[in-house]
Amino acid sequence: MPLSIQTLPPEVIDLIAAGEVIDSMAAAVRELVENSLDAGATRIIVSVWPQQWRVQVADNGTGMDLKNLHQAASAHSTSKISTEADLYKIATLGFRGEALHSLAQLGSLEILSRTKDLGFADLDENPEHLAVENLSASKGKIENGRSGWRVVYDGAGEPVEVETIAIAPGTVVTVSNLFGNWPVRRGFLAPAHQMRSVQLIIQQIALCHPQVNWQLRQANTPCFQITPGLTTKQILPQFVRGVRLHDLQYLKVNLPSVPHSNKLELVIGLPDRCHRRRPDWVKVAVNRRVVRSPELEQTILSAFARTCPRDRYPLCFIHLQISPSEIDWNRHPAKVEIYLQDPSFWQAQVRAAIARALELNEDVLPQPTIPDRVEKLLKASEQKGTYNLGMSRELNDDDEQVTAHPIGLMELRAIAQVHHTYIVAEHRSGMWLVEQHIAHERVLYEQLCAAWQLKTLEKPLIFSQLSALQIENLSRLGLEVEIFGEQLWAVREVPALLAERDDCRDAIFELSKVADLQAAQVATACRSALRNGTPLTLGEMQNLLNEWQKTRNPRTCPHGRPIYFALEESTLARIFRRNWVIGKSHGI
Repeated sequence: MPLSIQTLPPEVIDLIAAGEVIDSMAAAVRELVENSLDAGATRIIVSVWPQQWRVQVADNGTGMDLKNLHQAASAHSTSKISTEADLYKIATLGFRGEALHSLAQLGSLEILSRTKDLGFADLDENPEHLAVENLSASKGKIENGRSGWRVVYDGAGEPVEVETIAIAPGTVVTVSNLFGNWPVRRGFLAPAHQMRSVQLIIQQIALCHPQVNWQLRQANTPCFQITPGLTTKQILPQFVRGVRLHDLQYLKVNLPSVPHSNKLELVIGLPDRCHRRRPDWVKVAVNRRVVRSPELEQTILSAFARTCPRDRYPLCFIHLQISPSEIDWNRHPAKVEIYLQDPSFWQAQVRAAIARALELNEDVLPQPTIPDRVEKLLKASEQKGTYNLGMSRELNDDDEQVTAHPIGLMELRAIAQVHHTYIVAEHRSGMWLVEQHIAHERVLYEQLCAAWQLKTLEKPLIFSQLSALQIENLSRLGLEVEIFGEQLWAVREVPALLAERDDCRDAIFELSKVADLQAAQVATACRSALRNGTPLTLGEMQNLLNEWQKTRNPRTCPHGRPIYFALEESTLARIFRRNWVIGKSHGI
């Protein structure tokens, strides 16, 4: 049974942040959709008539009985909270008790609703209840609950028309002539932009509720639909252009050490596969609602530093499940900003989750499943032939120099070098091509970030024609610059990685044009990294792979270039059409 709607006491009303919450069609849709989700809806249809300033939201939620419908649009009426203590343990979306009352003031409000007490089978057996009847003629039917109700409200939120109506279980709310009494408001809201705003609102809400089937219609014409998924990863490609399912990484982290079973869900676009021109898909949600959190958004951007190409931004969605007692929703009337009791703790959790999602290990790269019958056949064939199912080959004498597989890393074995540029690496689900220069560049860059070490030179490097800005840049990097003569300067300390290089002087001159330490570290790593065209032994290739896997952001180099190309076993099987070989030829 749905909870009873009641008017909040004055002391609770005074504690809720006041303000205008319905300022556009999109805001009206947001408030109505949140009510639908609180009612347990799994299917929501939003219809918008921009030119007529009309909005309708239909759902299959629990519905409302006649008693609750009478109270639904009254001022400060809600079924979510009733006391001051409830404000500190809010678990629902729409708790203010303002939405329907505000909509009744801003337009013509009509609600059709029916509870789920009775199934359609009973309606078919009692066709007389499908007729639309007025309230006075349906007194006897109120008790058995076999009818839905249609209620129209006046500007004060009081019912003026009540009648029974045939309707499926759920609720349909229609607001017509929105802002009809405030024509100035309409002047700031061009109808042509209303649909786009509504669509963005639905997408944001859908991120937190992937199990819901969403439809948006302009009048009676479908605009778009979001089919349900198990996680946000399944629904993101439906409305983010250019993003494919395998471009995304999903991670769920439980925090058992924290009270109230707090959780963190993360969906990121892998930086070697997708990124954005703007930070428009760096989003944070808390307890099923997308919010603005500058602190956490900046944490996300910094966690992706030097993983995306220049002037590109990551795609990242963070959903925090936090105890309601740790949140204050009264920072903003529309609940788009909140206060967290311990923001530094959650910043640390976000950084750790992103770092884990960017790693190359079995947790984020699950092995493909092989059917039992096929696996038995492959194991039998492995004993007689050269096909190797699980990389069980023993090292021969020529491979003694290869470093053993480090504990905690994905099993990745170097087997060849192509054009002295690409390392061919084998693992359980296929093979990878790894470009040796940028893999080594990633390793060196993270080492430099951890420890920027300078080395004193026996003979200083002499430079001429350095500008004042170049001298300032070198000093900012910790390099000591001394006047050596007229228009001559001596540099006596250089980064340790560059000290033994023949082109050290050219490298330092490049660094003099860099304005910050991070850019200098990138330039130093790039110049110091192993060059393409350099032949490597099998052991050297394996050592590089092991070091590369241990980096924090192994997918891209500091410039944002992808480091490896994956060719999975399933792809190889499809290319060579091995499915019919395993099947028909062996009598399976």
